[in-house]
Amino acid sequence: MTTCHRCGRAREGSGPVGRTETCDGCGADLHVCRNCDFFDPAAYNECRESRAERVLEKDRANFCDWFRGKQAAREKGTADQDTARKKLDSLFRKT
Repeated sequence: MTTCHRCGRAREGSGPVGRTETCDGCGADLHVCRNCDFFDPAAYNECRESRAERVLEKDRANFCDWFRGKQAAREKGTADQDTARKKLDSLFRKT
């Protein structure tokens, strides 16, 4: 089950994400780099798949053949990191 990069809503249905498919919650494109399991801001071209072509707009629908939707379970780690970071920031009074 793929989740939306913008609002975090889980995608309805199963199977591969279509190129023109949009989020039922916010209307954002779902077949985008930011929703892909290979997306990594620290990697070259922000993609861990070395065979993928470069995509400039990471939040717009694209034709990438290597797209693999992020799973909802993996997104929980990001939420946990954000919570931990907020706690640390409040501890050290970072604004």
